[in-house]
Amino acid sequence: MTQEELIEQLKDQIIKALSLEDITPADIDADAPLFGEGLGLDSIDAIELILLLEKEYGIKVEDPRQRREILASVRTMAKFIEDNGKA
Repeated sequence: MTQEELIEQLKDQIIKALSLEDITPADIDADAPLFGEGLGLDSIDAIELILLLEKEYGIKVEDPRQRREILASVRTMAKFIEDNGKA
């Protein structure tokens, strides 16, 4: 799977996991921040995304500082999955 395919897959998974009913994958910029100005996610959403990484990709993220870097954007999540999981 290419990184672009993984990014599209992640967009779908994020929408489903967070019940973002009014958002389509095309609405999510792979490089935009997931928190704050981008999608505007919050700390509860961050927990859901960490659980998604564990459930879908078998990746555990223990270090809270590392979580912030990994969850910066869809692209940073995809890169982390490529480097650490089974994409």
